Amino acid sequence: MSEAGRIAAEYERRAREVPADRYSPASPAQLLHRQSRERAVLALLRSAGLLPLAGRRILDVGCGYGQWLADFETWGADRGAIAGIDLLADRVEAARARLEPGADLRTGDAGSLPWATGSFDLVVQSTVFSSILDGRMRAAVAREMARVLAPGGAVLWCDFFVDNPRNHAVRGVPRGEIEALFPGFVCELRRTTLAAPLARAVAPRSPLAATLLEALRVLNTHYVGLLRRRSALQPAG
Repeated sequence: MSEAGRIAAEYERRAREVPADRYSPASPAQLLHRQSRERAVLALLRSAGLLPLAGRRILDVGCGYGQWLADFETWGADRGAIAGIDLLADRVEAARARLEPGADLRTGDAGSLPWATGSFDLVVQSTVFSSILDGRMRAAVAREMARVLAPGGAVLWCDFFVDNPRNHAVRGVPRGEIEALFPGFVCELRRTTLAAPLARAVAPRSPLAATLLEALRVLNTHYVGLLRRRSALQPAG
């Protein structure tokens, strides 16, 4: 089985076997994760001068059901300027139901993106790379993301930096590997997302305690960050 086929099969397995309410946005743990992620993302975009989003072209690699793209639209992006791609056709169809007409949503392999070089101001990936175990495919996806990124644009990164000992179908991406995948980029990364088992145990009893634990960062599992070309950050002249 190809790596893309393995990933698609793993997502289909999770859809069958994982309890439906585990990732419900209404659960206290998921609410904690979502709010912390939104705060981190918006702070990074603001500090990088990428807000407001109106007029910016945005691509979500591994768009799933379109939640990130819906968030960007909520934050001011133009629907006609957002795009997404995912391996699973049913997820793309669900995203289309939310975001079309307007958004450009396609089914396909992110190792060969169907858009022209320099097409997007912001290229997003969320838990895509940790789902790819094959190093060659990770490198191919990273090259494609860099290729379609416009001069002065940024990659928005949200992914595990630690392994999950209970799930051997994913592998964390540490800072050193991110820097190797995107040579010539400056990586601004922040630790977010309290470890899921801990969040599920604590957040329903005390959202404040879960928030304080997450603020310590030592028990967090994800990097949220911006990757920008070093040349774009150097002063002119």
